[in-house]
Amino acid sequence: MKNWKRFCMEEDGIGVVEVILILVVLIGLVLIFKSQLTSLIGTIFEKITSQSGSI
Repeated sequence: MKNWKRFCMEEDGIGVVEVILILVVLIGLVLIFKSQLTSLIGTIFEKITSQSGSI
């Protein structure tokens, strides 16, 4: 019984749960804004490619 109480009072796993929740939120945001991110990255790479020839 003493071990069960100690197990219930442990808070070591809270950090893992927080990290998982943050990852879920970030993945959700990426999925929601996927088209905007794709066009933004495409524009950035086009600028890099066009301006690299002038160096």
